[in-house]
Amino acid sequence: MKDETVGIVLVLISAIGFGTLGIFGMLAAGEEVSIPTVLALRFGLATVVVWTVLRLRGRFQVLTGRTLAIALALGGIGYATQSGLYFFGLEFMTAGMVAIVLYTYPAFVVCIVAITNPSRVTRRVVIALGLSVSGVALITGADPVGVDPRGIVIVLGAALAYSLYIVVSQQALVTTDAETLTAFVLPAAAGSFVAFGVGTDTLTMPGSVSAWGVIVAIAIFATVVPVLTFFAGIAKIGASRASIISTAEPVVTVTLGVLVLGESVTVVTIVGGTLVITGVVLIQLEYS
Repeated sequence: MKDETVGIVLVLISAIGFGTLGIFGMLAAGEEVSIPTVLALRFGLATVVVWTVLRLRGRFQVLTGRTLAIALALGGIGYATQSGLYFFGLEFMTAGMVAIVLYTYPAFVVCIVAITNPSRVTRRVVIALGLSVSGVALITGADPVGVDPRGIVIVLGAALAYSLYIVVSQQALVTTDAETLTAFVLPAAAGSFVAFGVGTDTLTMPGSVSAWGVIVAIAIFATVVPVLTFFAGIAKIGASRASIISTAEPVVTVTLGVLVLGESVTVVTIVGGTLVITGVVLIQLEYS
């Protein structure tokens, strides 16, 4: 099999994996496991697996100094905030809707770039931003099944947090590779949720085998597998193409939401989601 084909398959596996996150999140809520517990265990278990894989492959490195500080801040503040808001958003909207709204994050990245480097914002990017914003506005304004204004605000907050995470992470990636950075982002995120859970008295161990099964699935199938396959895919086909293929993620979530959770999808949701994804693809093409 050609490297290009392997790369595409790897990135598609990654998109499918990340696309299951909202589904497993809903199932975890059904098991009455608190968000801090789910995410502390998600990132804690993922840390163990990622560190083990990197050590077995002889690629584990210990970060120090400024790079370590950035990695810990990215995980403990950036990724933790994004993940917490994402799961909080699942309490107000369907998994599919949350995935669609979260995918506005490239638009936020462009807005940040526009502030720091206005010359990089082209006409195509402006059109792409318009499409993404229009998609969310259409979904919100039409008030289809699965939308709650509070959920929209919360998940847009998650998208903003993720965009800041991406922009800041570029500073660390100058001196280290993405896999190593992720290896230290994960435990920092886990630590944040342990601290938050203890402080709010919401950190409790899952009380059933099924609850543990959902959490392990989140850690392995919705975190470790998609992270590692995405990086492996990038090595084969490059970051730009990988990012475009990854737009399959919200499609996966919407589809699984219907098949697994019985979520409803309206024509407005499909049109709005298509606008958002089209905007994302245009942005990725512009900066590829």
